Amino acid sequence: MQKSTLFYSTYVPRLTNVQGLHLVTQSTPNGQKVQILLEELHDIYGTVWDTTLVDIRTNIQKSDWFLRLNPNGRIPIIIDNNRSPPFTVMETSAELLYLLDVADRDNVLGFEDGLERSQCLQWLFFWHGGGAPNQGQFNFFNIFAKEKVPYAIHRFKSETLRNFSVLESHLSGKFTFQPRDYLAGTGKGKYSAADIGTWPWVKGWKFAGFSENDMGAFPHLIAWIERIAKRPAVKRGVGEKYETSVDVAEQAKSGKWL
Repeated sequence: MQKSTLFYSTYVPRLTNVQGLHLVTQSTPNGQKVQILLEELHDIYGTVWDTTLVDIRTNIQKSDWFLRLNPNGRIPIIIDNNRSPPFTVMETSAELLYLLDVADRDNVLGFEDGLERSQCLQWLFFWHGGGAPNQGQFNFFNIFAKEKVPYAIHRFKSETLRNFSVLESHLSGKFTFQPRDYLAGTGKGKYSAADIGTWPWVKGWKFAGFSENDMGAFPHLIAWIERIAKRPAVKRGVGEKYETSVDVAEQAKSGKWL
């Protein structure tokens, strides 16, 4: 504990008396990824953690104490105080994978088989590197930008719909002739970190400004959204436990919706 105490007193004085796993978050789509995984791990193993909720509208994520934890100045952050000194993890996909490594000993949300694990990584990275950035930009330019830029709106809407179509073709079994319930795993797949890393963004299609007509081409994707939404841990992971006084619309309007 001596190194842990030194770490926080020297570098992160705002966080005190923290032990075990610690989550710094706000309930945006990116924050919800890690919130959901932790809730799922709690249901499976009884995993416990502490949470610090922040308001990124205040630019707290650019303050020195925050940047010492994540130089990129983004939420969420995982701090593992079981390590000495404490170990910090940034970037949501890296955080999901870290939590699987330290807390999912039976691979309930991950995979023991190397090929299935590779498939999980492929879909996790597909959304992290393409879907989330495209949908986030569409949210901003379509709804919140002070100046409407038709080219930007069209580009990011088209790219997000293309990302949705990739998920739809995979879930529908269009090319494999095997419809799936989840993104990774053999057969119909199994609920995993790949789904957790994708769902919080995709479920927000109405908020982003997509119409029922837009989404009519993706029946398997809609069914996947609804299937995951029924899980108790998912409901908690996007629920009141992680609410602050922050208005998501106002936060997005500020350009800081992460």
